[in-house]
Amino acid sequence: MSLFLPSLKKSGHLNQIHMTICIVGSRKLKEFNEDYAERDGWGVFAPNLTIYGFDADPSACQEMNKEIKARQLNWSEKHLPHAIWDSLGKSTLYLTKYQPCSSLYPPSEDYLARFGGVDMYKVMSTLELETTTLDEIFWGSSGLNTEIDYLQIDVQGGELPVLEGASRCLANVLATAVEVEFMQVYTNQPLFSDIDIHLTKKGFSIFDLVGMYHVHPQTLPFALSPQHPGRLLWGDAYYFRDLIRHDLNIPLRTPERILKLACIADVMNFHDYAMEVLVYLTLRYGDDKNYNFTADIIESIQQLPEEIQQQMLSLPIIEKLKERG
Repeated sequence: MSLFLPSLKKSGHLNQIHMTICIVGSRKLKEFNEDYAERDGWGVFAPNLTIYGFDADPSACQEMNKEIKARQLNWSEKHLPHAIWDSLGKSTLYLTKYQPCSSLYPPSEDYLARFGGVDMYKVMSTLELETTTLDEIFWGSSGLNTEIDYLQIDVQGGELPVLEGASRCLANVLATAVEVEFMQVYTNQPLFSDIDIHLTKKGFSIFDLVGMYHVHPQTLPFALSPQHPGRLLWGDAYYFRDLIRHDLNIPLRTPERILKLACIADVMNFHDYAMEVLVYLTLRYGDDKNYNFTADIIESIQQLPEEIQQQMLSLPIIEKLKERG
């Protein structure tokens, strides 16, 4: 749940920004009953919110677009049937028994069998697809010509190829959440280390890694320990740009972009970073009322439990903000 965004919304500070989200692998949204923007809190930016979803399954995109039209959303959202990859060409989609596990890489069935999950990854059929890139879709000759603020990728082992085909798009992205694997769930797939190196070179810093652990079913319950709950197979990696670094000099380092960064951090529940960025904006650009967030920060803190509220309001930085006015 966001901490600062409700106050920023009420004070009108969100009126000055438009948030654009790109989801590669948007079919997975159908796994949840709630709407994506409402479930994860992005709806706070409506009507200044645009969501682009991409999935290789045309029928899934058609169904999602039909539901969006019926709901009459107060933001823009569309799902486009594209197989996103690192280049324009052809590739084989391996359709698995549990469809969300389908991938452009074949599953490593022998390896998965060790963890009792091979059945859902069983390949039922294959499909030849035309692949494209995010750069082509957004910045090609007939592209969308839209900058992406937040990028989410979950394409079953193909996350690095998606990133490699999005160099121009990534130049404007402020944060990204990427599914990563630590073992060969799919044959010859890139692993977390490959993705981490790529994003680090692009100017992103990892902020958190939420892992999923598995154990060999024949070892249970004897192999479990409180220190090590199993083998780390996959997880979600969260990356942000650090636009408030004093040694950073890139075009993205503008007050508007930095405000977007704070908002994204807050909606993703990185409240400490959101507050750090809002404080930075207030102290550096606070003469402009559009970037003075003293009242918003204090009001948001006052919504916390009393003990935490008292501790935070007594912080030296809060006194500094009050002096800033």
